[in-house]
Amino acid sequence: MSGKRASLLAMFIALSVVGAILKMPSAVGSIALDAFPALIAAVLIGNRSGALIASFGHLLSALIVGFPLGPMHLVIAGEMAALVWLFGKLYEANKRKVAAVTFAIGNGVVAPLPFLFLLGTGFYVAILPSLVIASVLNLALALILIPRLVPLFEKRGLASL
Repeated sequence: MSGKRASLLAMFIALSVVGAILKMPSAVGSIALDAFPALIAAVLIGNRSGALIASFGHLLSALIVGFPLGPMHLVIAGEMAALVWLFGKLYEANKRKVAAVTFAIGNGVVAPLPFLFLLGTGFYVAILPSLVIASVLNLALALILIPRLVPLFEKRGLASL
């Protein structure tokens, strides 16, 4: 791994930590704006990097509030990684609207489905509104910033390191 790539990963993880501090009111407390740096990274430096940042971002967000769902946060981190990886792949294939809708629905509605079976309908219904709002906000921030950052990354030769 090059020094530039390691620096970019560290920078995006740091941005994810800042986003993890910006919490959404929810039943859990780990729903935050930690995903938008990962979405940006998936486009700018590669979908695998974005996936790594997404999983770290979620785990850091959960750590800040004391891991309220215990080991289930590992499952959520895996789901986040998969969704950001898929977002990056679709965005790269010029299917930007599909990437956006897939992430919003995947993160806001599909990813919490295991909790429907593990913790019941009440929990699922309680986290759904804040999770959908957080998904859309993370996505909106990323979609606003990506077109503005792509030229900067290309100019400096940092894109897809």
